[in-house]
Amino acid sequence: MLLFPSCNALWTFVPVLTKIYYKTEDELEMTTVCHRPEGLDQLEAQTNFTKQELQILYRGFKNECPSGVVNEETFKHIYAQFFPHGDASTYAHYLFNAFDTTNNGSIKFKDFVMGLSTLLRGTLREKLEWTFHLYDINRDGYINKEEMTEIVRAIYDMMGKYTYPAIKGDVPQQHVDAFFQKMDKNKDGVVTLEEFVVACQEVRCCLFIKLLKVREE
Repeated sequence: MLLFPSCNALWTFVPVLTKIYYKTEDELEMTTVCHRPEGLDQLEAQTNFTKQELQILYRGFKNECPSGVVNEETFKHIYAQFFPHGDASTYAHYLFNAFDTTNNGSIKFKDFVMGLSTLLRGTLREKLEWTFHLYDINRDGYINKEEMTEIVRAIYDMMGKYTYPAIKGDVPQQHVDAFFQKMDKNKDGVVTLEEFVVACQEVRCCLFIKLLKVREE
């Protein structure tokens, strides 16, 4: 069972994004950076990455995408390699759109690294805001139940046979109904950014308290 996927699912798969373009520490030390992105100083100021990290990320980005931009099909192909037992195409589609902030059908290095910086090293608030925008498929500033259902189903499809216990067709909808009820505080049928942030923080706090109790026992 995926616990509160609206808050946790995206972060669970962040390591996939870093594996696409990062290497292991030992490999990083041996890497000679031969690609240098334009505006490196500006990107360093805008992100939480060092100049060396940006150079390494850029090299990996260019190796995967020599043109300097990633289209949706390429992004789906790369992402699918990490979920061979499921169908990651729908989730990758929504994730691609979240990175494609200009809505032009492609992700440039700046788009990618800005998003990655938020997901890996942003504040909790920044991470939750980014996740909210992933769920806000039509970008109207709200999450409705249909949008949440689309994302949750995409997550289950991506995990494939690794979902445990094995899910039935109506389980994702049941989970969405439960999550939505917790988030939609004023019962107006949509979830605002503030409602989303508060609900996720409450869940995070409850999980932390439970972990403390387990340790005490």
